[in-house]
Amino acid sequence: MSFTVLVGNPKPESRTLGVAAAAAEALAGRMGLRSGYELVDLSVLARRLLLDEACAAVEDAVAQVLGADLLLVVSPTFKGTYSGLLKVFLDRLPYRGLSGATALPLLVMRSPEHALAVEVHLRPLLVELGASVPAPGLALLESDLDRLDSVLRRWAAQAAGAMGGQAITPEAAMAGRP
Repeated sequence: MSFTVLVGNPKPESRTLGVAAAAAEALAGRMGLRSGYELVDLSVLARRLLLDEACAAVEDAVAQVLGADLLLVVSPTFKGTYSGLLKVFLDRLPYRGLSGATALPLLVMRSPEHALAVEVHLRPLLVELGASVPAPGLALLESDLDRLDSVLRRWAAQAAGAMGGQAITPEAAMAGRP
């Protein structure tokens, strides 16, 4: 199983990147994935994503994401939703480009007022791209970072359990039923 982690924070070496790595490790450990994961850090590609000319690094990142069986998508919460950088990157993917992939959304946020953003904004985007999103997304509050391991262990168990059962198809998710 190929496992890719996509991080949509425009800041290099961000706290979001650290959360993404910890979440990937928790999930890989829980699922017994021995091959680890590949990381696509959009902060490295930020300056190239809006250019007209082709860029091998961007195309490689797109290919990595399109080839993932399991895709963990992690972003900070900006203005009540995922980052614009993440959206710019995901807009490069073809319609239904994530068909056959299982995606798990995770947003890092300061305020609990934004907790629904992971389900209301990021999940529908991943479903629109064709991914199966079998588990609720994780809305990680910055105030929970001091107990990150505990939060991620619980989330990884829930996500792994959901992936072991019947996945929610994109069509069913759009219709609001399992």
